[in-house]
Amino acid sequence: METRIYNRHDVKNNLSQIRKEYSRRSLSREAVVEDPLKQLQQWLDESIRSEVMEPTAMTLATVSKQGRPSARTVLLKEITKAGVVFYTNYHSRKAQQLTIRPFAALVIFWPELERQVRLEGRVEKVAPEKSDKYFRSRPYSSQLGAWVSNQSEVIPNRSYLEKKMEKLSERFKQHSMHRPSHWGGYQLFPDRLEFWQGRRSRLHDRIEYLKEAKGWLIRRLSP
Repeated sequence: METRIYNRHDVKNNLSQIRKEYSRRSLSREAVVEDPLKQLQQWLDESIRSEVMEPTAMTLATVSKQGRPSARTVLLKEITKAGVVFYTNYHSRKAQQLTIRPFAALVIFWPELERQVRLEGRVEKVAPEKSDKYFRSRPYSSQLGAWVSNQSEVIPNRSYLEKKMEKLSERFKQHSMHRPSHWGGYQLFPDRLEFWQGRRSRLHDRIEYLKEAKGWLIRRLSP
């Protein structure tokens, strides 16, 4: 891959000149499998084997009741036969927006592989038993963090969190920790996915899957 290197002062004053030429791989219609979630699993497995930084990081975009979009990073925790699963606080801003408008978009970007996957679809909470099972698999500190943080709530300072952490830590020394009811999983059921492979001259490869009654329509898009 060709990479142009710039003087720091030049970059600061001329962001339009920052670019890379993508040339690692190509992507054709013949190269992808018929099931997009299996294709996603293949790409995820390859990203993990390649030791890319944060291979499960996804940008999640939701929409408020006023139609304002917002986005943040969440972690992919499972690819099922029907969709992808992530976990969060059910009182968070994203969760509130998903309650009002249960549709979302996800973007996974692996810059080291010059690849991106986009997913769009309906979102539903996973079964409580599934959330319980995943919660039990988390490290103790992460379990405790789910109890401590009322995600997206305004707090006075950092020490507020630390004191709450200490208090709850003492509490759970006496009692076993279970999943808080305000924390759990969501599954996005995609009806549209796009696999993007960077190519030279910005003529990138884009393969789109559209869900239809009889299965998936697969087609190539212009870059």
